[in-house]
This record gives sequence, structure tokens and C-alpha cells, in this order.
Amino acid sequence: MIEIGVKKQYGERVVLDVEKLRLENGRVYAVMGSNGSGKSTLAKILAGVLKGEGDIIYDAKKPRTGYMPQKSFAFDMSLTSNMLLGHAFRSRKEYKKKAIAILEEFGLRALIKKNAKKLSGGETEKLALARLMMDDYGLLILDEPTAAMDVNAVENAERILKEYFDRVKPTVLIVTHSPAQAKRMADELIFLNEGRVAETGPVGKLMAEPGSEELKRFLSVNF
Repeated sequence: MIEIGVKKQYGERVVLDVEKLRLENGRVYAVMGSNGSGKSTLAKILAGVLKGEGDIIYDAKKPRTGYMPQKSFAFDMSLTSNMLLGHAFRSRKEYKKKAIAILEEFGLRALIKKNAKKLSGGETEKLALARLMMDDYGLLILDEPTAAMDVNAVENAERILKEYFDRVKPTVLIVTHSPAQAKRMADELIFLNEGRVAETGPVGKLMAEPGSEELKRFLSVNF
């Protein structure tokens, strides 16, 4: 379990103020909210790439964390080399075989020798997700992981992620603007409004019976 109580502000502007948020082990959480509601800030603080005021408390030791930022990135090298970063001292042959298999799942097999800097936005997102699939994480944070993909690529990426969730059982935080994706992927919904947790609960229940006008309005525009 992870208990989050954090605040982030720039000057006088408070961008995130979470008094208490609890993430249960092995559950998938979708984080939604309008632009500027604090979604990416929450993801960054939980991932440890941004510092906030307050505490993040783990019921055991801090889990190994995988993070995909909102703006996906690729290193200036081939797709295969991108996949093998962090595995230089492990069995090169074994991990290269694993990397190629994962790239093939994401439809990138034909591009393995291409410089990753030349990929399209959707291809870069696929590569970023594929890199994460190389390892097992206790906490996985994905910020708009499929925003640049077409419909078929989204469907395939979600399938791969679900298989990963079933196998690894990580605690997952997915930031998404898509209520449909949240419903497909998540167990629980966290709805942020002006930096605060406005609602949280089972995703299906909250979408069927939103308790706040803000969530009702968000769903009416985005569903």
C-alpha cells in the first residue's frame, strides 16, 4: 500500500494539494481531470522526478518504479540499443532476444535498426512502453501512454499492458484523458480538480454515478 499526502506550488500558485490518497498493492488506478488539474504533477512526484511537500509512505520498502512521462523520449541510437539500455552487464544474447520479441509485439520489428530519434510520435510511445516491458516493476506510472497512437495501436498496447499487469501484479497509475481507456484498463478512478482529489472509487461506479458536477461535466465532454 502507498499513502500519498503531498503538495506542490510554484510561488503562490498551488498546482497539487493531495491531503490523503491511498493506492492498494496490485491495483490499477486511472487518473483523470481537466488540463491543469495536477495529473502529471502527481505522476512526477510519485515517480520521484519532481519534489513536493509532504510524504509518500510505503507499507514495505519502496517498490522498483517504472515511469513513462507524458512526452515520450527515445535515445539517439537504434531501437534495439534503446531496449538494451540498463542491461549491459546481463546476458546480452538473452536480453536482445527478449527485446526483439517485445518490439515485434508492438509492431516495431521492421524498425529495430532504425535510429529511434527518427520515429513518429506514436512509434516513440510504443518504444517507450516496450522499454518498460523489459523489466518487472512494483510500481508503474504511465502518463498519457497512448495519446499519439492510432486506434489499432492503442488496442494492441492496452492488450500488452494488461498481460503485463496480470503477470507482474504491479501497482499502476495511468494518467489519461480518455474515460473509455480508464474503464478498459483500470480498477479505480482518481479524479482531480484544481489540484485536489475530487472523487475516487471504482471506475465503473463513478462513471455511472459521478458524485460531483465537475466529474459529470468532464465525462459529458470526453466520453
